[in-house]
Amino acid sequence: MKAEKNSEKSNLHPRNLHRDRYDFEKLISNCPELKTFVSTNKFGIETIDFSNPLAVKTLNKALLQTYYDIQNWDIPKNYLCPPIPGRADYIHYIADLLTETNNNQLPDGNSVLGLDIGTGANLIYPILGNSIYNWAFVATDIDQKAIENCSKIIQANPRLIEAISLQQQTEPRFIFKNIIIPEDRFTFTMCNPPFHASAEEANKSASRKVSNLNPKEKRNANPVLNFGGQNAELWYKGGEIAFITQMIYESVKYASQCLWFTTLVSKKENLSSIYKTLKKVNAVSVKTIDMAQGQKNSRIVAWSFANNK
Repeated sequence: MKAEKNSEKSNLHPRNLHRDRYDFEKLISNCPELKTFVSTNKFGIETIDFSNPLAVKTLNKALLQTYYDIQNWDIPKNYLCPPIPGRADYIHYIADLLTETNNNQLPDGNSVLGLDIGTGANLIYPILGNSIYNWAFVATDIDQKAIENCSKIIQANPRLIEAISLQQQTEPRFIFKNIIIPEDRFTFTMCNPPFHASAEEANKSASRKVSNLNPKEKRNANPVLNFGGQNAELWYKGGEIAFITQMIYESVKYASQCLWFTTLVSKKENLSSIYKTLKKVNAVSVKTIDMAQGQKNSRIVAWSFANNK
């Protein structure tokens, strides 16, 4: 593992709490079980083995306890365990977007309602959005077990009960249909879409990732994922571009019920097709927000059918 420099995370959002190296002493004081996974690497820097799924999950628990007042959080085995710094960035950039289109005033937390598409079993975006900005959320997923685990997280953290509601999407081919009802008014939607086109493609990518994190590990067809992930979290027929295209076409039907629709776009080569589709549906405003975490680059594409000028 390469030595971390103080500036390594400086490409995170300025308000992100995780721009500096992890303070393991502080994290362990809040979550003693993390101590088991912390070691000093050859550069004399405290770290964890990021190829170990349990180590990554325990780090997440410690971060949520220490910085976001979430005392009880867990996910079932083999479900996606998201890296919190990057997830927090998406929340901060949405806050900037809302501020920019609200006379440079961040809307009051109580007035902001977000829709998280594909929240997974981890519920991470609603947790962060509520903890940082006091936003309310509707969180959706097609996976019943994921929804059930999100419910456990909410019940175990009473302050989330009034802030986050859950809804299972019963027809996987749809994204907003069955979820947005006529009386709903959302400030924004957000989504981290599955970006692989098949289970095979997802497994190959995971194998490369594990090998990069731990070069001593041999590649195999069914790697143990440090960040986990079920089928619905990792792949969708047609891949990322098919999912986002479906999302854009559906968003037209709910144009007056949501101020901003947003999604992460992992693959830069998909942007051209996304812009063409947004032009085809007559989106009034389209914005692309670049994001980066370490050596990974991504971006948010946001569109609106409202005149935000």
